[in-house]
Amino acid sequence: MSVLIKPIITEKMTADSELYNRYGFIVDPKANKLQIKDAVEATYGVSVKKVRTMNYGPTRRTRYTKTGVQHGKTNAYKKAIVDVEDGDVIDFYSNL
Repeated sequence: MSVLIKPIITEKMTADSELYNRYGFIVDPKANKLQIKDAVEATYGVSVKKVRTMNYGPTRRTRYTKTGVQHGKTNAYKKAIVDVEDGDVIDFYSNL
């Protein structure tokens, strides 16, 4: 089971990483905080201080088209905000 799906690289998370040493990840919805901590430490070689998680439900939408009413939804996902120790830095762009 791959716990980390992808990092969150947005303007807000980049500012958090520079100011507070916080990094965001989209993670497996079944993963707990200990599994997320172990996966980040193993993947990036940093020591994790704190992990916070948020579950996002699907966004449901209804469209009225010529053929009738179309119902749809986006996927549900889980987001983790990881605080690392003061001396550690995660570089997402080194493997490009």
